[in-house]
Amino acid sequence: MADSFAFVVFLILVALIFDFLNGFHDSANAISTIVSTRVLSPRNAVIWAAFFEFTAVFFVGVQVANTIGTGIIHPGIVDNLLILAALGGAIIWNIITWYFGLPSSSSHALIGGLIGTGIVKGGTDVLVWSGITKTSAFIVLSPALGLGLGLILMIIVLNMSKQSSVAGSDRIFRKLQLASCAIYSMGHGTNDAQKTMGIIAIILYSQGYLGPTFYVPLWVVITCYAVISLGIMSGGWRIVKTMGTKITKLQPIGGFCAETAAALTILGASLAGIPVSTTHTITGAIVGVGSTKRITAVRWGVAGTIVWAWILTIPMSGLIAAAIYITTSAIW
Repeated sequence: MADSFAFVVFLILVALIFDFLNGFHDSANAISTIVSTRVLSPRNAVIWAAFFEFTAVFFVGVQVANTIGTGIIHPGIVDNLLILAALGGAIIWNIITWYFGLPSSSSHALIGGLIGTGIVKGGTDVLVWSGITKTSAFIVLSPALGLGLGLILMIIVLNMSKQSSVAGSDRIFRKLQLASCAIYSMGHGTNDAQKTMGIIAIILYSQGYLGPTFYVPLWVVITCYAVISLGIMSGGWRIVKTMGTKITKLQPIGGFCAETAAALTILGASLAGIPVSTTHTITGAIVGVGSTKRITAVRWGVAGTIVWAWILTIPMSGLIAAAIYITTSAIW
């Protein structure tokens, strides 16, 4: 049963459910700043973000999908039950963190699921340490880069607009925030949608549907972008509140700087084929922007809780996925 065509179709559907939940969970990343600054209503914000999320299909290749497909565990170890368990661990962890309003990483949940099931099936020898090391380094680097760029951009923009009135500056940056939200949404799509592409491609490759060479079919690319965009439109409102108001209070000027800083970081990582956490990156950028006012403008207790969610994501999703794999293996 586990090797049948019907099961492959089922697995692809589960992967697309993860893709949808990724967008649902991460909609806060794309719209929290533009909603909290009241540039757009929540309804219009998700439509705006979802449209530009999908347009990313035309701008970046599939470097991140290739990393997910071949750079975390050896493709030869992959079977349908392993993929099912990895996706299950990622989906369950996403739902848990969404329920508590924590902006955790869907990317790292998926990577944790792959690592957990890979170790259970084949031991640590099946892990591709070069890919894991590169990805793990960006657990620290992506929020640090987002924070640094957010801080620098905010200082530059504040100095450039110091001769403007508050009302005049607000009008300008409310318009500019539409652009920064669009760019961030495109950046999010170039990284996060590709993770599901990599999973679906490895499902097809492991079952011989792609031939001897691993690649990502065009229909997989378009489908994954469409589904994650639908997830963005559905909106994870619990996390929007955390990202938009609980970390620090944002004005349009700060929202513009945070989104731009995060977008630049994510686009750079996507071009390099590194599956970063878009959640970590935008959170770091928001903290960087908030820090320009004063250190106490950032609610460090909330930020600390978010960091704990980041630390726990890979091991917890890995443990959940391993438990699912052991259980399903016993049944089948």
